[in-house]
Amino acid sequence: MTAVSSEVNAAVAIAARDVVKSLKSVGSLVFSLAFPLIFVGLMGETIAQNMGAGLGYNYLQFMLIGMAVNTLFQVTIAGIMNLVEDRQNDFTQEMYVAPISRYAIIFGKILGSSCTSLFQLAGLILIALVLGISLGGWSFVRLLVLSPLICLSGGALGTLLVGVVHDQKTAQIGTPMVVFPQMFLSGAMIPVNHSSGVLAWLAHIMPMTYVVDLTRAVFYWGEPQYHNVVLYSPALDVAVVIAFFCVFSVLGVWLFVRAETNR
Repeated sequence: MTAVSSEVNAAVAIAARDVVKSLKSVGSLVFSLAFPLIFVGLMGETIAQNMGAGLGYNYLQFMLIGMAVNTLFQVTIAGIMNLVEDRQNDFTQEMYVAPISRYAIIFGKILGSSCTSLFQLAGLILIALVLGISLGGWSFVRLLVLSPLICLSGGALGTLLVGVVHDQKTAQIGTPMVVFPQMFLSGAMIPVNHSSGVLAWLAHIMPMTYVVDLTRAVFYWGEPQYHNVVLYSPALDVAVVIAFFCVFSVLGVWLFVRAETNR
């Protein structure tokens, strides 16, 4: 067996373990239904009933797209951040002393977390069908085609975080501080077209802002409400997403490998 195939097999095994672990977790399955129900069903419906009439587009569909991106993005981040916690259990300790590279570990976690996020996305789709929110037909299919890029973007940010954070307590505090600002300031849930001052600046530096905007550009392409929901040109969104991915992934992997080598 060549070194490359050994690394690939190790990454696939790590990814498969994460997927099986997620499917066996009752809490994870409940969360995949409860999270979209709370945010889309309760919060989204409340905003739609009180503020949605003047927007010029279907707010619940707008929020559904944002929550789909948020689910793929944040679940991938959370899955990779589990590396910090997993350092304390036997499996990961054995994995670190196995004859595989740290790069295979990171790639396996990104792959496994991405697959897990797709299961979470299924819960969001189910809630949308129950609430009667239009999925947009082929528009939603285009969104699904874009999902690997969304997961990789979240995986790059998660890799950077796991490269910086090395203990479980810091991870438990730091992860929500990265996750929740992205959710509320990127435009995933609440429109940020008219944000100004500090809020506008924060929206511009959030990586997920450009992922959400690109996804909406793909979803609403050719629709009359396109210019009401899309902030930037798709070319700019793609350029920024690629830049974030390259910087975060390269820097994050380097920090992670260096930290694990010095343990």
